[in-house]
Amino acid sequence: MNAPVDITDAPLGVYAKRKGVYPKAVDGFYRRLKWAAMIVTLTIYYVTPWLRWERGAYAPNQAVLVDMAHRRFFMFAIEIWPQEFYYVAGLLIMAGMGLFLVTSAVGRAWCGYACPQTVWTDLYQHIERFIDGDRNAQVRLARAPWGPAKLARRLFKWTIWLLIAVATGGAWIFYFADAPTLASQFLHGTAPFVAYAAVGILTATTFIFGGFMREQVCIYMCPWPRIQTAMMDEKSLLVTYRDWRGEPRGSVKANGHAEAKFGDCIDCNQCAAVCPTGIDIRNGPDIGCITCGLCIDACDKVMAQIGRPLGLIDYLTLEDADTERAGHPPISALKTLLRPRTFIYLGVWCSVGLAMLFTLESRTRLAIAAGQERNPLYVQLSGGAIRNSFILKLRNMEDRPRVMSVQLSGLNGATMWQRDVPTAAPTAQISVTVPADSVSNLPVFVEAPSGGSAHTPFTFRLTARDNEGGTGQANAIFEKPEPTS
Repeated sequence: MNAPVDITDAPLGVYAKRKGVYPKAVDGFYRRLKWAAMIVTLTIYYVTPWLRWERGAYAPNQAVLVDMAHRRFFMFAIEIWPQEFYYVAGLLIMAGMGLFLVTSAVGRAWCGYACPQTVWTDLYQHIERFIDGDRNAQVRLARAPWGPAKLARRLFKWTIWLLIAVATGGAWIFYFADAPTLASQFLHGTAPFVAYAAVGILTATTFIFGGFMREQVCIYMCPWPRIQTAMMDEKSLLVTYRDWRGEPRGSVKANGHAEAKFGDCIDCNQCAAVCPTGIDIRNGPDIGCITCGLCIDACDKVMAQIGRPLGLIDYLTLEDADTERAGHPPISALKTLLRPRTFIYLGVWCSVGLAMLFTLESRTRLAIAAGQERNPLYVQLSGGAIRNSFILKLRNMEDRPRVMSVQLSGLNGATMWQRDVPTAAPTAQISVTVPADSVSNLPVFVEAPSGGSAHTPFTFRLTARDNEGGTGQANAIFEKPEPTS
């Protein structure tokens, strides 16, 4: 019998030092697609806060603005108030369903082209390549001892990275206040502390994640690859190596011998050299693959140079791979996309969007809320009538002042008057002008005859008195003494 092995002193590999990834430059269809995605997404991010949208004299003219001070959200012609937060929830649902739809149709295309981590990492890698050289030069520089030349290159590169990171953090805060005003305050040191804190945090995260952690964020920190894996199946597109065509691997020189039985892969390792996460796609599906397609560009370029068919590495579904491996023609890409799951995601996405558009078009632009002052709960007047006190909140969501009237409904014999107007006389209706894009408080007394239920429900009705009209209502309870037996 073999003696037991003592493993108590065996080291545990709980941490592995990061190995540097130095992607090689490549040109091709997918590289140009990534360039286009980078330009579009960065332009949207940096430029959007500076776009103007005229809303009249009483509302901000910034096209996209999260107005924290006034608790409103503006997106071009759309204005969302706090009580309409369900629109924001709807947008988040649409964003989630959109990611599900993209994943179902074209796999991890979001990770490969439009994810902020991907976009800024790609930008940083281009800057690094411009300063340090391509892959081989970067590897040599990384292995070289520290000296004045290496230090100068590193400081120059890090300075550019830091400037991009500052611009990234600065652009973010402009979404929450008028961009020109906040920019001036920020430069003069008079901006709120939270603005400087936000820029500092976003600068640090952009600089560290895009410059140093890179693929580690995608592989270890981000939960989305795990979620996407659960949503993908044999019909989802992946970047796939056609091993049945490429194996066994052999160099061009070895393939020149008549007796050689090699596949199309010449083991040049270009697919691994251009990968931004440092994986070798020939080893099979990997969570580190963000399906950016750069390995396809690299492989197709080599195949064209040696006169072999393109597509040794390509976008394929697992189902297509099994079909081709068996010697049958692949399933068409259109048939792959047009499947029930894709239609379900698309249907949910469109339904939420159409529902939001319908409610946006049909929503009323005024509202009323009633709050009862409960100290005291009621006052019995000398004539026997009962008086309650309420604070009405009249909301005008238009970009102009509006004249509105408040009436009582469901409380027989009741009258009301403004509490802060000493000369106000009891009446059945109060008219008030509510400023543009604001909420006005209207304290009122409501008086009703005694008797009846101690808790009588009634309604405040709000009506706009301009040409566009509009109504709203708020339910309330009129309190009286308990009836005596």
